[in-house]
Amino acid sequence: MLQCMKITGGVPLYGEIAISGAKNLTLPALAASLLTDESVTFRNVPNLSDVGSMLDLLCHLGTKIERFDGNILSASTPNITATDAQYDFVRKMRASILVLGPLIARYHRASVSLPGGCAIGARGVNLHISALEQMGASIVIDNGYIKATAPNGLVGVDVHFPFSTVTGTENVLMAATLAKGTTRIINAAMEPEITALADLLILMGANIDGHGSSIITIHGTDSLHGANFKIIPDRIEAGTYAIAAAVTDGNLVLKNCQYDHLSQFFDTLHLAGIDSKIVSKTSDGFDNIEVNRAEVKKKIKSVDVLTAPYPGFPTDLQAQFMTLMTICDGTSSITENIFENRFMHVPELARMGANISIHGKTAIVTGINTLIGAQVMATDLRASVSLVLAGLMAKGETIVNRLYHIDRGYENIDQKLLSCNARIERFAV
Repeated sequence: MLQCMKITGGVPLYGEIAISGAKNLTLPALAASLLTDESVTFRNVPNLSDVGSMLDLLCHLGTKIERFDGNILSASTPNITATDAQYDFVRKMRASILVLGPLIARYHRASVSLPGGCAIGARGVNLHISALEQMGASIVIDNGYIKATAPNGLVGVDVHFPFSTVTGTENVLMAATLAKGTTRIINAAMEPEITALADLLILMGANIDGHGSSIITIHGTDSLHGANFKIIPDRIEAGTYAIAAAVTDGNLVLKNCQYDHLSQFFDTLHLAGIDSKIVSKTSDGFDNIEVNRAEVKKKIKSVDVLTAPYPGFPTDLQAQFMTLMTICDGTSSITENIFENRFMHVPELARMGANISIHGKTAIVTGINTLIGAQVMATDLRASVSLVLAGLMAKGETIVNRLYHIDRGYENIDQKLLSCNARIERFAV
């Protein structure tokens, strides 16, 4: 049965929201466990459908998963019993492509279905394939599958990416840890999740330098070992709830964040008239961030945004920020530079009264006083949560359909919002 969400808007949010572990680190980190025959323990693992899909795939490949109390699990793959990531697994989640590099590196062959996931653009895997071919893999596309072999293992080379690719960087980074010689990834993506993935691999015995910069150097080793690793906070979830505070004229403390991972985003919020500050530190050294719009009488200011690879404005917060701009004072332009089909939330926001026009890769948003609740349809992960934000601030009742998109990337979103005064209800149809 399909899950929907009913939201009665216009209620300020107050309270605290604990930020979960980063989905965009958890998925490659789990794939990295394939690189060793020893157990890797992960803490702060978010309970998401995408994580469940990755665990199902790993179990198919031979991984043994053990769950502990809370958000802790271990992954152990003493022997890889299958090297095929079948369509039924991969169609649910594009990140399944991340098993390609580890399988080739450790087992010297893989058959991975061409990926599915969110319908936000082509997001081709040609860069992954080209890089692994340079490292010595023989790859063909056959009947919708990437079929790769490397009987003699992979070898280190200089991999030049023509543009920043997150999953491409992650696949090569993992594969290179077991390659012969030295690999350099040039024009590597610099997202915090990639830096954290490199930190995990180093804990597992990899020799890596330069992560966090555009050139990552990996000196291959014969084998990796187990590790105990904590997943960093989800910066996209934190940014989403920051906007929730802003659109409802509320006051939220976001617990267990990393402010520096969202510097560009919080700078942009400040330009819109929304203040944020670190109010305390956790025992792990993470930040508790207050976002306060309560009792602010001035309207939200219009701000122009261009999405860009990290450290630029995140594409994964573009839809949420557009929702904020629908009630701004004036007109803003939002340019999507990462994915060519990431404005699918625009027609749904328009159903709620938003004034948005699209010109190529730029959306022009003219602010109005308020949105009006309506029936809307989620089309991808970030578009779906932008509609939840719209419902929180709209006048009247909003029904968000196809809630499974949200469950891919937001842990217990309805419960977290309910704890902060939201009028929200999940139901099945």
